[in-house]
Amino acid sequence: MRFYGVVVGVVAVRTAVAADLDAIREVFRAASLSNAEDRAVLLAHPEVLVWPGTTIAQGLTRVAVDDDGAIVGFATAVPVDREWELEDLFVQPGRMRQGVARRLVQDMLILAARSGVRTVRVSANPHAIAFYTTVGFVPDGTAQTRFGPAPRMRLDVIDASR
Repeated sequence: MRFYGVVVGVVAVRTAVAADLDAIREVFRAASLSNAEDRAVLLAHPEVLVWPGTTIAQGLTRVAVDDDGAIVGFATAVPVDREWELEDLFVQPGRMRQGVARRLVQDMLILAARSGVRTVRVSANPHAIAFYTTVGFVPDGTAQTRFGPAPRMRLDVIDASR
């Protein structure tokens, strides 16, 4: 499988379990607040800073763990029709730009290909467009979110496996 970008600082990726919930919530909150331009609006709506965790029981959330077993990032892909929607991709701020998110996307693409999924879509935070482009996503319209319009992006899994 061809993967767009270089994976640096490889971490192990596994399916999240119920015992991971608190650690995942910590990563979610810290990563969400790490972008200064988003911080004020998020703090004005603190309910959005609590990750619900419902996808853990469904086996849809994957966690990246370091050598000590600490969770340093996570991703959730939810089936929608015959595609997957990347709902979550968050990395502990101290581990950003070290290949963790790339490793999580790579893991998702492998699982998608094995599952016969041909397309993964995401409503991207505008600050993350460069990352998504680097790992192979392409623009695919706009979605309306709670906080306004967001770029939609698509990655065709069949293209990623060539």
